[in-house]
Amino acid sequence: MNYEYKHLLDTDFHPGSRVWIYQSNRLFSLDEALQIEEMLKEFTGQWKSHGAPVKGDAHLFFGQFIVLIADETATSVGGCSTDSSVRLIKDIEQKFGVNMFDRTTLAFIMKNKSDNYRIELLPLSQLPYALDNGFIHADTLYFNNLVQTKEELEHKWIVPVKDSWLATKFKLNSVA
Repeated sequence: MNYEYKHLLDTDFHPGSRVWIYQSNRLFSLDEALQIEEMLKEFTGQWKSHGAPVKGDAHLFFGQFIVLIADETATSVGGCSTDSSVRLIKDIEQKFGVNMFDRTTLAFIMKNKSDNYRIELLPLSQLPYALDNGFIHADTLYFNNLVQTKEELEHKWIVPVKDSWLATKFKLNSVA
């Protein structure tokens, strides 16, 4: 699986553009992904803040992560426009029977026995066990969904566990 995504981001957006990442509790099917892409395109095409168009963009990355971006150099995003984006995500949750607001489930890029990579979800409560038993280590790639700007999305979204907030909370093991 190819985990490159930066080339898909609009280079015309300011590095400080606001970012929201919503992680699904499962991979979307191709049909669902196409429907979601259409919903995202429609939403960003009509996204407004206090009546002014929001310079927005949205992506479904890796069939599991919805990323919304608003370039506030053009129009600042207020409470009502943020609420409208949350309504969109809730509509997606309801339509496709997924959970997009669970911040206690973490996503990692893991290698399987065939040396293929895949995204694995792990409840935060199980992370100590996974670390202690070598399933996850300091160099395992982690999706840091807490990034807040386009620049952070480009450089700090997919990072080794040792470079994330997890390193300050848990004892990490190096690769054996």
